[in-house]
Amino acid sequence: MTIKGLAFIAAALCISCGTVDLAKRYPNMVADADPYQVGSVSVSFDRLFSFQLRESDVDVIFYPRENMVALEFRHELTLYRQFWNEPARRRFTEALSRYEDDLANQRLTGRYNRSRAVYGKFNGRAEWETFSFSATYFSLPVIELGYRFRGNMPYFTVLQNSARAGSEMQSRSNFESLQFSIYFSPAQAEDLAQIFDRDFLLATLQNR
Repeated sequence: MTIKGLAFIAAALCISCGTVDLAKRYPNMVADADPYQVGSVSVSFDRLFSFQLRESDVDVIFYPRENMVALEFRHELTLYRQFWNEPARRRFTEALSRYEDDLANQRLTGRYNRSRAVYGKFNGRAEWETFSFSATYFSLPVIELGYRFRGNMPYFTVLQNSARAGSEMQSRSNFESLQFSIYFSPAQAEDLAQIFDRDFLLATLQNR
């Protein structure tokens, strides 16, 4: 066999081994590509020491190797990334459909304890960075899908519960992440549901 032939076989084996290693490391991978922004949506957060809401923009980042979508935003001087895997994204879309049906048929209640997780909940993942610490902390909070009246408006809500914090630099941590809600108008929630759509995400890869 020629040297050129041996080189071709070696290169093919290396590519094959690399593909196997990637598959083991990223079992949900849809493409071997770095994270990139696929859009942004406007949402609202509770304003500190106030009953008013504060509108803010959220960047939506796609992680093709993990098949994750992260909502990246600043809230109370902290940078957050809230990660959504594919099942969680489907839950969001299904919950939004139920909310829109309840809204159209006037079935919504003003009782917060009955509405905060009425459309389900699941275990999520979040990261955050503050000005006080150089580390990136993470937690595995319970995410609740529901709605909440603020004034006369029943906002669709994503409630991130507090959870024990860990750190990439520390194996244990003695504090918890904060609990907060993300408020969506129906149109804002629809904007995010469109970005969460699998076909939309895969289409964005074609331009890369």
